[in-house]
Amino acid sequence: HVQLVESGGGSVQAGGSVRLSCAASPNIRTCVGWFRQAPGKEREGVATIDTDGSPSYADSVKGRFTISKDNAGNTVYLQMNVLSPEDTAVYFCVTGDGNYWGQGTQVTVS
Repeated sequence: HVQLVESGGGSVQAGGSVRLSCAASPNIRTCVGWFRQAPGKEREGVATIDTDGSPSYADSVKGRFTISKDNAGNTVYLQMNVLSPEDTAVYFCVTGDGNYWGQGTQVTVS
């Protein structure tokens, strides 16, 4: 059983930055992704990082967001820059197979 715990959300002004963390227990060696869900909208994929560290991004965040992980496979990060109100959402991390989700962390951009 994998437990994922997100942290780092909060309120930020437009143009600002936030870094989210996803702590995995036990450490994970599979693909991990970040999703987000804004009020009244469907959940959407934001970024994923593969086992070899290869990242992929949704078009809406390319050039602004960076996904990374520590070498131990314990923590996956999402660095979010140049934030806009459209990025306001609850952000979740999830294992690549979709079986395990974190509880989510709120990011509000005003």
